[in-house]
Amino acid sequence: MSKVFVMDSSHQPLDPVHPGQASRFLKQEKAAVWRRFPFSIILKQEVKQPQTKPLRLKIDPGSRTTGIALVHDTSGEVVFAAEISHRGQQVKEALDTRRGARRGRRARKTRYRKARFHNRRRPKGWLSPPLESRLRNILTWVGRLYRCAPVTCIGQELVRFDMQLLENPSIQGKEYQQGTLAGYEAREYLLEKWERRCAYCGKSNLPLQIDHILPRAKGGTNRLSNLTLACEPCNQAKGNRDLEDFLKKEPERLKQIQAQAKAPFFTPLHRLDGYSYQKGGVHSSPA
Repeated sequence: MSKVFVMDSSHQPLDPVHPGQASRFLKQEKAAVWRRFPFSIILKQEVKQPQTKPLRLKIDPGSRTTGIALVHDTSGEVVFAAEISHRGQQVKEALDTRRGARRGRRARKTRYRKARFHNRRRPKGWLSPPLESRLRNILTWVGRLYRCAPVTCIGQELVRFDMQLLENPSIQGKEYQQGTLAGYEAREYLLEKWERRCAYCGKSNLPLQIDHILPRAKGGTNRLSNLTLACEPCNQAKGNRDLEDFLKKEPERLKQIQAQAKAPFFTPLHRLDGYSYQKGGVHSSPA
């Protein structure tokens, strides 16, 4: 349960109190409501030399929501916790709408306006509008909590994901240091990994196109584990369909493509899900 923030008549933050105690202060008319959210009350008298416990503000940043919590440094008790919802997607949609309106005006017969170039330069420290909106949102709430509670320090969670180690736990040495694309361009890497064959029909010695296993229209990314090779007829036939839907009549080929897409290119020979992985691709092996 989040506690209620308390300030004295000089707007000096005091230790947060239990909601029941805050309710008694309000009923006895010793305090008044200062803010609705986060719920704060202000005392009707000044507290001389208050003894407050230090609080730590912890921030867990995210692209859509950011978690914030106020914690006692000594006891570890959580005083306040909340989630901040960001407007990054709404900002992007608004900018796209404005961009479309500007492009529409260029084709109309409007009065001539002299070209301007200085407004196209990005100032030093420029951030994209969705990112700036997220940053200002967090700073706004940090400022509010600083005014309501005796915050002495801020801690932020820094998370780094090691994607190579997640995909291949046995990777080590030179393979780990050089990364997945060491010495390869993306297309050459895919040609070597998929053995210069169409992943869907198995044909070779024909022009191949890069295809997204999970279509970008459905949230697919440009990561190498989501890319494969396909001939033009197979690529057009698949279109924006899911791989499971496209190969529902060929379950063995579906299983092989899914396994080979997840398999790293440079690995020692090992087995997983009935397939053996080695440099150059996936080869079926008996269970």
